[in-house]
Amino acid sequence: MKQPFFLSAVISLAAAAACQPAPEAPPPAENTVADAPVEPAEETRSWTRGAMVAAADPRAVEAGLEILQAGGNAIDAAIAVHTVLGLVEPQSSGLGGGGFLVYYDFQDDRLSVYDGRETAPAAADENLFVIDGEVLDFVPAWQSGRSPGVPGIVSLYKTAHDAEGQADWASVFQPAIDLATQGFEVSPRLAGFLANPQIRAATRLDDHEASAAYFYPDGEPLATGAVRTNQPYADILTAVAKEGPDAFYKGANAEAIVATVAEEPLPGEMTVEDIASYEAKVRPALCGDHDRIRICSAPPPASGGVTQNMIYGLYNRALPNNMDLAEEDVLLAWVEAQRLAYADRDHYVADADFVKVPAEDLINPDYLDARVGQMAPMDATQQPGDPGEVLGRGPMIGMWGRDMTEEKGGTTHISIVDQYGNAVSFTATVEAPFGNSRMVNGYLLNNELTDFSRQPRINGKLVANAPDAGKRPRSSLSPSIVFDENGDLLLVTGSPGGNSIVAYVSKTIIGILEWNLSVQEAIDLPNVIARGKEVRVETGVPKGQEWADTLSAMGYEVQEREGENSGLNTILVRDDGLEGGSDRRREGVARGFRP
Repeated sequence: MKQPFFLSAVISLAAAAACQPAPEAPPPAENTVADAPVEPAEETRSWTRGAMVAAADPRAVEAGLEILQAGGNAIDAAIAVHTVLGLVEPQSSGLGGGGFLVYYDFQDDRLSVYDGRETAPAAADENLFVIDGEVLDFVPAWQSGRSPGVPGIVSLYKTAHDAEGQADWASVFQPAIDLATQGFEVSPRLAGFLANPQIRAATRLDDHEASAAYFYPDGEPLATGAVRTNQPYADILTAVAKEGPDAFYKGANAEAIVATVAEEPLPGEMTVEDIASYEAKVRPALCGDHDRIRICSAPPPASGGVTQNMIYGLYNRALPNNMDLAEEDVLLAWVEAQRLAYADRDHYVADADFVKVPAEDLINPDYLDARVGQMAPMDATQQPGDPGEVLGRGPMIGMWGRDMTEEKGGTTHISIVDQYGNAVSFTATVEAPFGNSRMVNGYLLNNELTDFSRQPRINGKLVANAPDAGKRPRSSLSPSIVFDENGDLLLVTGSPGGNSIVAYVSKTIIGILEWNLSVQEAIDLPNVIARGKEVRVETGVPKGQEWADTLSAMGYEVQEREGENSGLNTILVRDDGLEGGSDRRREGVARGFRP
């Protein structure tokens, strides 16, 4: 690791952070230590560092801890956490969406990725968002019946639980069923979204009959502290708990989804056959080996495996070859690594079941050695590289048109390490806030198909991420697990935030492992997103304005932002236990226990 520039800055950062209003600040990593009635499983490897759950709402975290303390593992807890999140922060994820879950099995020293990404219906083609020759703008596409994909999250639950879970299937849904039946308090974040005039103007959330009745009773948005029940949500969870995924993907629920998607404006063409045929996929993790660490994340159509390995590898290659590094050196290296990785991600990453994605080539050390020398001028847009040409496989850059698909930030992230040493990094989403705004049986449908390139051809050439029947749209989701030089579990991290997820997650990996920051210090750092020509800098936190000024003086076109939409949840494995952190920009916590 290079000498960190933050050694002196951490003190001022912590002092400044103390002045921020942080009512949702997570407790210390050692918090919530409790005796747990857990019988140790028969093990050939020993794990003594305890368990921890980090997620976007304390009630969801408590649900996960409850499952763990009853003897469940990280997969069981992840389902419990996420079903509660679908109830208390429906703006971010839920049963009507999808996600990617990376699972590490401690005993078998094995990684698996569960791909619950939504799929386009059979009727979709490349012109999904082209009407009379014109490409739809984002908002009308978002709120149309064409934007929902077939939800994948319930199939992901079952596929992962069948393979890895150890608690009773029905038991993991009980915390969310109880909370939906008894009622939950509306949080400030949810209330703020509902009252936001821009959200109300852009979405149909208060026009669609079911969502309007739920979120805007008597025409007014739910207020902070209001107690809301959701019996339809409890009922569908109860049915899934008893009958399995068929209760969601077949029968009345599937018919209700189809009917809702078929409503105006611009009705979609999803069918009950599309829904019944959905299957989550199990994929190998995409891992990259670096000096003393191994970064593993979800493969395409997710972006994590490609981008996190590219950014980390390029960052270290871009640093000046000396140990006396200034703040400007490491900031420059991180920004340039992002610009290069985003350019390649935007061009190449898509559903690898439909198009050729050179994922392994993009993280190949020989390609990274060459790519770091291809930095564009600071005032220009970075162009994609050509791993085929560099690695002697023949040029491949011309296979696809250039793509800059927008992605919005209706997403959540869960990090878990259980008392057996297993780990889950799980990012789930409905795409934009409140997804498609259309509500079915107490949950919101997604608008994930707007993650496809709405413009399918650029200069007459099809883009890799163009829509197609049964295809999964590209995702920025980057649920990541990092291992140390001995192959031992080191870091579990991830974030919501649309396109910016890539930058948010790289901040924690580099901040913790290269800059020697604590988990919370790394999360609290300003977010810097370098995609395309502009570099966006979060100035509303300590060091943010300083970084914006530094990058501007270097010649970058800097866009200053008061706040950012990150929601990082991260767990670091230390010799004496687990250190967790949760993003103060949202309402999450990290809590753990030792059996």
